[in-house]
Amino acid sequence: MTTDPRSPAAGLQGSRCSGCSVAAYPAEEACASCGGSAEPAALSGAGILWTWTVQRYAPKSPPYQLPPGGFVPFALGYVELQEEVRVAAVLEVDDFDQVRIGMPVTVTAGDGVPRARPTVSGEEDS
Repeated sequence: MTTDPRSPAAGLQGSRCSGCSVAAYPAEEACASCGGSAEPAALSGAGILWTWTVQRYAPKSPPYQLPPGGFVPFALGYVELQEEVRVAAVLEVDDFDQVRIGMPVTVTAGDGVPRARPTVSGEEDS
């Protein structure tokens, strides 16, 4: 793999076991389920919000770098993808009151951390 699997240019990259077909994110060389070998695989990014919370204080620095405007609380959640993999992602929402467990979201590769945004009706077919 020449592109960093966590870079936005690579898309959401995981792995799939060649033996039992279990998917994983991030990509693994061996299957956590059966121990078989796993191959790189693109993940759909389509899923539902499994659970979430609001990060109301700045993470430890380093590695976190405080943005120029200062820390702003953000939502973080686990998204269960169609491939039955749960991915931690920053939720790109303007209003925390609109976030609901079970809502459809689309996960994309982010700069270091995947990003999820609510799926617009009809978007899941594209």
